Amino acid sequence: MSFDTRPAAFTVNGRQVEIEAAPTERLSHLLRERLGLTGTKVGCDAGDCGACTVLVDGMPQCACLMPAARVAGRQVTTVEGLASDGRLSALQAAFLRHGAAQCGICTPGMLMAAAALLSVNPRPAPAEAEAALGGVLCRCTGYRKIVAAVCDAWADAPRPAPVPAGRAVGAPVARLDGPPKVTGADVFGADRWPAGALWVHVIRSPHHHADFSFGDLAAWQAATPGVAAVFTAADIPGRNAFGVIPPFADQPALAVDAARFRGEAVALVALEPGAAEDFDATAFPVTWEELPAALDPEAAKSAPAIHPARPGNLLIRGLVRRGDPDAALAAAAHVAEGAIETAYVEHAYIEPEAGCAYMDGETLVIHTCTQAPHMDRDDTAVMLGLPPERVRIVATSTGGGFGSKLDISIQPLVGLVTLKTGRPARIVYTRGDSMRSTTKRHPARMRARIGTDAAGRVTGQVFDGDFNTGAYASWGPTVANRVPVHASGPYSVPNYRAEARAIHTNGPIAGAFRGFGVPQATIMQEVLYDQLAADAGIDRLAFRQLNALTDGESTVCGQRLSAVGIGACLAALEGPWSEALAWAADAPAGPVTRGVGIASCWYGCGNTALPNPSTIRIGVTAAGEVVLHQGAADIGQGANTVIAQIAADALGVALGAIRLVGPDTAFTPDAGKTSASRQTYVSGRAAEAAGRALRSAILRHANVAEGASLGFGQGTIVIDDGAARHVIDLAALAEGRDGYVFAAEETYDPPTTALDADGQGTPYAVYGYGAQIVELSVDTRLGTVKLHRITAAHDLGRVINPVLAEGQIEGGIAQGIGLALMEDYVPGRTENLHDYLIPTFGDVPEIHHILIEKPDPEGPFGAKGLGEHVLIPTAPAILNAIRHATGALVTRLPATPDRVLAAIRSKGA
Repeated sequence: MSFDTRPAAFTVNGRQVEIEAAPTERLSHLLRERLGLTGTKVGCDAGDCGACTVLVDGMPQCACLMPAARVAGRQVTTVEGLASDGRLSALQAAFLRHGAAQCGICTPGMLMAAAALLSVNPRPAPAEAEAALGGVLCRCTGYRKIVAAVCDAWADAPRPAPVPAGRAVGAPVARLDGPPKVTGADVFGADRWPAGALWVHVIRSPHHHADFSFGDLAAWQAATPGVAAVFTAADIPGRNAFGVIPPFADQPALAVDAARFRGEAVALVALEPGAAEDFDATAFPVTWEELPAALDPEAAKSAPAIHPARPGNLLIRGLVRRGDPDAALAAAAHVAEGAIETAYVEHAYIEPEAGCAYMDGETLVIHTCTQAPHMDRDDTAVMLGLPPERVRIVATSTGGGFGSKLDISIQPLVGLVTLKTGRPARIVYTRGDSMRSTTKRHPARMRARIGTDAAGRVTGQVFDGDFNTGAYASWGPTVANRVPVHASGPYSVPNYRAEARAIHTNGPIAGAFRGFGVPQATIMQEVLYDQLAADAGIDRLAFRQLNALTDGESTVCGQRLSAVGIGACLAALEGPWSEALAWAADAPAGPVTRGVGIASCWYGCGNTALPNPSTIRIGVTAAGEVVLHQGAADIGQGANTVIAQIAADALGVALGAIRLVGPDTAFTPDAGKTSASRQTYVSGRAAEAAGRALRSAILRHANVAEGASLGFGQGTIVIDDGAARHVIDLAALAEGRDGYVFAAEETYDPPTTALDADGQGTPYAVYGYGAQIVELSVDTRLGTVKLHRITAAHDLGRVINPVLAEGQIEGGIAQGIGLALMEDYVPGRTENLHDYLIPTFGDVPEIHHILIEKPDPEGPFGAKGLGEHVLIPTAPAILNAIRHATGALVTRLPATPDRVLAAIRSKGA
């Protein structure tokens, strides 16, 4: 509904402003769209996420809920107003020092809520900080470092000393891209757009499965004010299908005739600037004929094929087979068997998908939040009928991804509008659009049997799982192939058979989500390990140590391992395990019982048995500047910092000497996808090689041997070789094609082999390992679970940056808590951050990290990946702790209070 505008006069960050605004215009819209203060982020437009928190007369308010009429004559402070005279506030500095900002999309809201607290309570206790910031959601950090930063903001901490040359690897360096995250200057997908850009609205299916037809679109467009253009699948000039794995590219950018899932895009409406606020999408001329929908994988097996070429709705089957597991189980002294079911899990990053497009000559330029800019370019070019060189993807800062922003979303849609109209265009998904249309964690139904000999050594295992991959393929093939490789856990299993099937349904598309199916499979395996330990009369930690893989042993794929860190992780937990068991045993009598759980993990870094290259370029300008072109998307995990640390030490320069050029397909080579915990290892290895190659080129030019030190100054490189000093005058050298006088570009592709029909081969070159202990209590009257402490031991090979590593561990654990206890995406019911629950400050307990270093010869400086691994053990450890506390195992996740209570009652019966 439109209202007449009227002047609104108020103060923003100490500056008086007067602006024409409708009384109902959201303050968030006024700040961002009208005043250019994009530091205030919008994650939901419903007051659920708190990302838009600002101060109004010193009090925290959700700017998305406050109308312009209510700010007249008042003082508004946004994140841009925290720093003064170019210096960060003590609070902002504390956030950087503690690693409290990861992706950065929630950071402005956190800072503003914290600033309000500190104005009245400069030295809050952790519980006070949690209460004050409880209305702001974070999906990356796990909250603990945010609490630490707020409670430590009073301290007059000295500025950290610059990291000297050769000492970057292992240093707790604050993230290099941190300052703009805490000042509000960081640019996310929705934060920048060309003047006069059209606003793109997507028409989506309200049904799980439906035929549709359009009315007179031209007449509707002519009769609807503000509509500049309408586009359907018929307007797509290229191949209207995309997918992350080319043989399975089956998803249209805009559906043709039939929608296969709720939220599928069917048409685009391009609106003139300013028309979006009054646009009524319900009047769009589309007619729906709802069709029967197969939402359950078991029912889908006998339902009509969602894709005609896939009878039985089977997308793909993954298999690993070794030895004779049936005979081993028949002869086993102890056999445990069971079934586990998991739900759809929403990524729930706080930044909905967003971006803009414009033409630069003949090149279509798209700015977007993404985990895979080069893949986006190639897929978008195919759909829009353009050669790849005519499409440029510029990766904005990405406000969380966790796998879902690997898939194409806005890129071909906003690109199509610009290509067809010649005008710039922008698109910002609503929270509902984001949740309806993007990928989820695969729901799984799994069964397994595991047997041991009398001494407790595992002799055989059989695993079987159906994974609901939804309407289109996405990463379903990866999940189906990765699960059987990992379903044994990091243990020696001589006889093994594991099969995983990706089944199509009319449910949401299931894709990549931090672990590619391994978290689900690990739940199945680890709960059975607890049962086997009890049957064999062995302590649960000792049982895992007895069966843990060691150097020189073979995996279920027949791969002989080295640098196996699971034994060291479990050994590091021996003391905390004893303390946790004593804590549980000391529980007071009553209905609230205590439990302790443990679970392990392993995870192969990178693609499964497929090429997986990364390329990194580094150069020196004539002015003496060292420039690192690193195209790995940093979605909060710290790639910008970690890869720079590796490159700096390989080159032999101080970290501060390096300038970053971030992911942009026009300027950075392809560093591959930010997925599968591959960037530290694969891109890091390429960065190490590029740094060493550049160093060698410089030393060769000066005819100096290795061991000399390099110094980069204004127009020179100074080389100190013992008592001798050499100076290279860069101005006297010719620049190469990239504008550098010295440059190196190196590619690294992990040495893997294809798997045979039995799944035997070398699927990954490097594995990471970990184990976690969970201490919790259960109110047996209500079924409620309270987490008290989690101890996490993870093998990183070499810790490149301990602060960032700890942040990854805490953030992954928080997502594991959600998987275990609360997260359940139901289409049509939980399409917002109010009904869909993710962990908040009060849900994440104290976390104790133990960083293990067992260097891998393949990793850069011995490093392994970490991002995926840290989520995997959390949920099974929680389930095992609930069973330890109550005697009851919850077999359907999430373990909500009603399910915990039902399991307790069933066990009692």
